[in-house]
Amino acid sequence: MAFEMIWRDAIPPQQGGYPGFNPRTLKDKGLSIEYDQAVVMRDGKKIYVDSFRPDREGRFPVIIAWGPYGKHGRLFNGDMVNCGQEHQVFSRHAIYEGPDPAYWCKNGYVVLNPDPRGLWNSEGDVSLMSRQEAEDCYDLIEWAGTQSWSNGKVGMLGVSYLAWTQWRVASLNPPHLAAICPWEGVSDFYREFAFHGGIPETWFYPIFQVNCSFSRGRVENLLELQKKHPLYDEYWESKNADLSKITVPALITASWTDHGLHNRGTFEGFKKIASREKYFFVHGRKKWQNFFEPVSVERQRQFFNRFLKGIANEVKNWPAVTLEIRERYYVGKTRTEREFPIARTRYTPLYLDAARGRLTDAPGDVKSHISYGVEDINDKTQNARFEYEFEQDTELTGYMKLKLWVEARGSDDMDLFVAVEKIDRAGYIVQFPYFGNHDDGGVALGWLRVSHRELDEAKSSAFQPVHKHRQEIKLQAGEIVPVEIELWPSGTLFEKGEKLRLIVQGSDIHAHPEGGHTMQHRATVNKGLHVIYSGGRYDSHLLVPVIPEQ
Repeated sequence: MAFEMIWRDAIPPQQGGYPGFNPRTLKDKGLSIEYDQAVVMRDGKKIYVDSFRPDREGRFPVIIAWGPYGKHGRLFNGDMVNCGQEHQVFSRHAIYEGPDPAYWCKNGYVVLNPDPRGLWNSEGDVSLMSRQEAEDCYDLIEWAGTQSWSNGKVGMLGVSYLAWTQWRVASLNPPHLAAICPWEGVSDFYREFAFHGGIPETWFYPIFQVNCSFSRGRVENLLELQKKHPLYDEYWESKNADLSKITVPALITASWTDHGLHNRGTFEGFKKIASREKYFFVHGRKKWQNFFEPVSVERQRQFFNRFLKGIANEVKNWPAVTLEIRERYYVGKTRTEREFPIARTRYTPLYLDAARGRLTDAPGDVKSHISYGVEDINDKTQNARFEYEFEQDTELTGYMKLKLWVEARGSDDMDLFVAVEKIDRAGYIVQFPYFGNHDDGGVALGWLRVSHRELDEAKSSAFQPVHKHRQEIKLQAGEIVPVEIELWPSGTLFEKGEKLRLIVQGSDIHAHPEGGHTMQHRATVNKGLHVIYSGGRYDSHLLVPVIPEQ
């Protein structure tokens, strides 16, 4: 480990609703349940697991839901609202973001809910998304694959943290791991979680720290380490899986709606894993609701039936990619593709006209500029807006890239926040689900701290810039520089007469300052004015992914 770990004091587990250590076995409606079962890791530390098995003789495939929020916890712990699950029914054994044991045991599976190392009553210190955690998960997989009630096939299933741990352990290729099902999970801890475009995330990251601090040991101090490591270095590398090493069959699900958390990482996971059998489903709805919908659970079951039970079912005929193309809130059409990004995409530049606030099909000859103030982070009226009206129905699905020529007046750096919105023929914004439980999202978001503008040329493509984040390159007074901003993937149909609106400003565009399950960036470097240039040598443009009909 080439960095110094920083620890913080833990929160006593009982303050998080921990009911206390109580090993016991009981039966409940066809389930045989063993609580607080000790599993010994390779270094001798014990983690504790709740196991749910069918109450009958046999050897069954195993599904592991590896997450930090407590195996004792009820679904959502009573504090999640407006997530679309108000009418869904779960057993009392269901946990936050994990599979419901009552359903899976009824269908011939074992479900294991562990408390990872250091969390709650498990022994050791808490280090999140670390090599240590991946090795512990590896050890649990191998333990599960060799028990008397196991058929030797182990899968993993879950949302968010329960998804992105799957990238981490699957890259180690445990022998008994037979399939994974990551449902919307970060795969780059720096670019997708702690920082966006080099701008520190300041709302959800602290909440995550608290939610992962219930322990009897020490806890990794995420917030201090975020401050100490503002650039991408060995610390952040230690948390990311080498996706190219993953070969296990995978059912991967992403949403267009989770910009600022899981959207980008799930797409990167699908693109980069080496699995020969991988299936990608992308929806435009709320993630928890989608995970537990009967059609989704049935898809999960058919996938595991094939790869954990060896049943020859319809999975062998599944298309590689299934996409829901959004039209408006919870309205869209679903179709299949052979790959993602879609091979027939026509990447089309829409050029900024700063003088008229428009996007045009051809670059302008006349230089112009627009500026906006950034001193008040709560003033959402200070921005630059550009609109483009579609002359025919146009689908934009994939990656957008914004190239800007910018100047910071009164500062040596600037934080840029970018949004693409859909405007209907009457001039109203078309809002989409956002971040799991909000209803006012746009089409796509992007961010960049301009001092982080250096591109990783080896990883970047013509439509997806990837920044190194290895050094800060400050601006000189009066300096106008080009920057490329990655907008996270989206899939939206714009009908004839509807408009695309591009917004650039110095603070969060789609934000919920009252809190809740959301993200914010309050620690900006902005001062003075931001100036955007267009026309002539300043080829500022939005590159959009136009999809022709199949």
